[in-house]
Amino acid sequence: MTSSVDTGSGDFSPEDVTVTEPGVIRRAVGAAAVGNVTEWFDFGVYSYLAVKIESVFFTDLSPTMGTIATLGTFAAAFLVRPFGGLFFGPLGDRIGRQKVLSLTVIMMAISTFIIGILPDYEAIGVAAPMLLLLARLLQGFSTGGEYGGAMAFIAEYAPDRRRGFLCSFLEFGTLTGYAMGATFATALELALSEEALLSWGWRIPFLVAGPIGAIGLYLRMKLEETPAFAKIAAESEGREGNQTLTEFRKIFVNHWRPMLVCGGIVLVFNVTNYMLTNYMPTYLTQTLPDSGYAGTSSTVSEMLQIAVLVVSMVLITFVGRLSDRIGRRPIMFAGCAMLVVLSVPAVLLLRTGGTGATFAGLMLMGLMLLCFNSTSPSTLPALFPTDIRYGGLSIAFNISVSLFGGTAATAVAALIALTGDLNMPAYYLMAAGVIGAVAVYFATESAGKRLPGSPPAAVDEAEARELVGSHR
Repeated sequence: MTSSVDTGSGDFSPEDVTVTEPGVIRRAVGAAAVGNVTEWFDFGVYSYLAVKIESVFFTDLSPTMGTIATLGTFAAAFLVRPFGGLFFGPLGDRIGRQKVLSLTVIMMAISTFIIGILPDYEAIGVAAPMLLLLARLLQGFSTGGEYGGAMAFIAEYAPDRRRGFLCSFLEFGTLTGYAMGATFATALELALSEEALLSWGWRIPFLVAGPIGAIGLYLRMKLEETPAFAKIAAESEGREGNQTLTEFRKIFVNHWRPMLVCGGIVLVFNVTNYMLTNYMPTYLTQTLPDSGYAGTSSTVSEMLQIAVLVVSMVLITFVGRLSDRIGRRPIMFAGCAMLVVLSVPAVLLLRTGGTGATFAGLMLMGLMLLCFNSTSPSTLPALFPTDIRYGGLSIAFNISVSLFGGTAATAVAALIALTGDLNMPAYYLMAAGVIGAVAVYFATESAGKRLPGSPPAAVDEAEARELVGSHR
């Protein structure tokens, strides 16, 4: 049960505060997070099976060009993510978060399922990688409307004093999905012969995405709209004119500063994210061995990354809760400092080889990432008012991810091929850390504060009375 009232004056009584039952909040968090499970299950599978996918769809290419083509197909999905954000974001601000999020989760599941049934290169030749590319483009388009909406959905349900903790569950879903995909891929490699894995085994995890998507759709269809959006929808009912065009003007003309801040935070968050989750498996199992280093076997690399993900899953909600106490900005500043200072040591540990050194290098990257994935889901929604939150988040997030995050693996692989410098991942992370620190500097601290355009939100009536004084 929820209640919310007029936010125009900025002066609130206890009756004005949005109070949402804990059970409703838990269901909202679960429904939003399951979309990330679906998305990152696919990404985990794709990253860990990249070598197999290269053998299936890019048979005629050299090892170096095959790796770049496989990672390029992965990155291609990010090229259309801004278009998904431009389409789904304003739509979510117009017809509702719940409706659009139900659509995006089923689109992601279907496109992932399609990859599992594609013919290989030997069967249909060059059409095989082209169809793979089309499926990845559909994934990217639907994903463009997923994450921004999921952030807005949880943030608008969450009480002000627990937003960091609750929003961190969105990235808990990311880690869960990736760990599931990585574990599934590792289990297949252990259980099946190389011939069976290349013939049909690699398809299984992509086919599993169908049932996961169905579960996500069911959970999302059972939820109501957020109180913040319900109020905005009631106020705008009956208005005429092109609401999407009006929203674009608000986003790009009136809120260009928050858009830049959002893009900078997303850059450092996602460069770190994709460097660890997408590129490191290839770096450890192909790039280092091809350069004369011992490297790491595929199975050992996968198990070590799964261990890093599990540690991150244990820690992420604790760091999210910490951000409610000390603020989001101090934690993100710490992450930026770690990127600048510790990226080279992390990569040098990976180059040293051996289980212990490799795990230490990956864990350092995991801790850097933890500073951002625990805080960004609660920081970014607070940059935009309710009426443009879905659109502003989706557009800024996906433009930044498209330009910098999803292309990180391909760019680093190409830079290493061009320069021969195996420390290139560290330099890339250091640059991201500097840019991220500038963005965090200009971000407003949001911990414990109400969302722009919304009344204060509390977990119960007693907290509502406390919040009224702090927001007067």
